[in-house]
Amino acid sequence: MMLSKTIQDALNEQIKHELYSSHLYLSMSAYCESINLPGFAHWMRMQSEEERGHALKIFDYINDRGGRVTLLSIDQPPSEFESPLHVFEQALEHERKVTALINDLYGLAHKENDYATQALLQWFVTEQVEEENTASQIVEELKMVGSQGTALFMLDRQLGSRMPEAEEE
Repeated sequence: MMLSKTIQDALNEQIKHELYSSHLYLSMSAYCESINLPGFAHWMRMQSEEERGHALKIFDYINDRGGRVTLLSIDQPPSEFESPLHVFEQALEHERKVTALINDLYGLAHKENDYATQALLQWFVTEQVEEENTASQIVEELKMVGSQGTALFMLDRQLGSRMPEAEEE
């Protein structure tokens, strides 16, 4: 069964949001590099790649269902942040917005009785729980360690050890 135009358009919109997320995290990575926190920069770059992977997951799904991918314009992300804490607070806020978008999309698929799209989106629902939890934990760690000193250096080293995630189907 082909995708309905409504679902196809909504999925194309979600690709745009996922690609914006990728750009946002890459911009955050650039900021972290500029303030000499290579571990934070690495973590954000890995996050950017993960978000691009999410966009491609939807891209492939649309194609697999006989739909048509249409790439939409992506807004320029911010490039200046107040601190590492501000970066991760913004990341957490952004992930909460993405969760709301995924939930809305799931609701639309449910309304349209599109069970295949619901199955795809269930993966994203689970992923968003993880994304919000991770960002929230780092925000709390940054609040504990402050914006300078040995603890920040150690957190930078820890974030720098992040490995690319294995693709889950």
